[in-house]
Amino acid sequence: MARPRIVIVGAGFAGFEAARTLSRLSRGAADIVIVNPTDYFLYLPLLPEVAAGILEPRRVTVSLAATLPGVRVLLGEVDGLDLAARTVSYVDPDGGRGSVGYHRLVIAAGSVNKLLPVPGVTEWAHGFRGIPEALYLRDHITRQIEMAATAEDPAEREARSTFVVVGAGYTGTEVAAQGVLFTKALTRDRPGVHPRWLLVDTADRVLPSLDARLATAADEVLRERGVEVLLKSSVEEATMEGVRLSDGDFVPTRSLIWCVGVRPDPLVADLGLEVQHGRLVVDEFLTVPGHPDVYAIGDAAAVPDLTRPGEITGMTAQHATRQGKTAAHNIAASYGRGRRRAYKHHDLGFVVDLGGLDAAANPLGVPLHGFPAKVVTRGYHLLSMPGNRVRVAADWLLDSLLPNQGVQLGLVPAAAVPLDAALPQGVPGAQLRKESARP
Repeated sequence: MARPRIVIVGAGFAGFEAARTLSRLSRGAADIVIVNPTDYFLYLPLLPEVAAGILEPRRVTVSLAATLPGVRVLLGEVDGLDLAARTVSYVDPDGGRGSVGYHRLVIAAGSVNKLLPVPGVTEWAHGFRGIPEALYLRDHITRQIEMAATAEDPAEREARSTFVVVGAGYTGTEVAAQGVLFTKALTRDRPGVHPRWLLVDTADRVLPSLDARLATAADEVLRERGVEVLLKSSVEEATMEGVRLSDGDFVPTRSLIWCVGVRPDPLVADLGLEVQHGRLVVDEFLTVPGHPDVYAIGDAAAVPDLTRPGEITGMTAQHATRQGKTAAHNIAASYGRGRRRAYKHHDLGFVVDLGGLDAAANPLGVPLHGFPAKVVTRGYHLLSMPGNRVRVAADWLLDSLLPNQGVQLGLVPAAAVPLDAALPQGVPGAQLRKESARP
């Protein structure tokens, strides 16, 4: 019998956990291959703290080679899956093409920025899905504040110090909450600059998927810090000079941060298989109907939610991680080791870090806000991270003792992080769009 080869597409929460569990279960009896554009697992929930200068970028990246013993990492962006020939094709960082065969396939391709048909957004907005975007935003905010401080035109000064965040979900709320503290630190010695932050969403409250009491607490924190929370509102048009809102108001700004949500990786739609809301349909065992050797998990999969009949699981890290583990056990069962198990998971609650000493959390359904929620939030992140815990804790400690370093490094140009990119962290050598004309 040929040595089993299990190929995993993507090293996000789902793919990483599937690889880690398979590595432990196989004990060297199978070839486990993970195909990913980068050599690290990105702990996405802490990305806003990278943009705010609290954490260094390597703190939220965990080496695949160091944490997945016995797993072969292929650097590349998957651009094709041939289920009949059982092959995965990909493009490596230098633009070369490659392919790898499989006996079992795990599709954990994840998600990309959700785009809406709003004029000018793809040209003038930037998303928030990867390390390059966080580094770009950190530099961009710093640069705008520095240029606002030297601008002689009051209108230019106001535009450069105005930041519009679209989307009041977890990411948008955290970006706005962390961002306003960051700009306050940057303007401490610049009395002529007054940062303005706007958080825009079509919903009737921030954090619409969270407990209403926690959403209210988060809303109060944002407003106390001076964030203008514009609910039941949207961006109608984005231009080089600013954005026009649905109420007709025009907001002069050089910073439009797009956090309206995510959509499944387009790779899924190209397979010609049944999808639901853009996600690949699977059964409760996470296998693709008609393809018993193919599994799909995480944001790319429409997994039946057995705790809520008729619905599918949410696109959250909590589900993705547990689906990765379940898929690994079911693959092992397909080789006679253990038994198959249906995926079923009750939400354990959510955490939202609002910067400073504030947070909102509902662990096991218990609503918390303020400092108690902050302790729970940071403890949850440290426990959930597969590595770098000491380094992250050290950065948090230093941030509480030392002032933020408000400098821009210029490592990521605007052209490297277009909103319409399917892959925010990018494959080195991939073609970049032309440099933005915005100054």
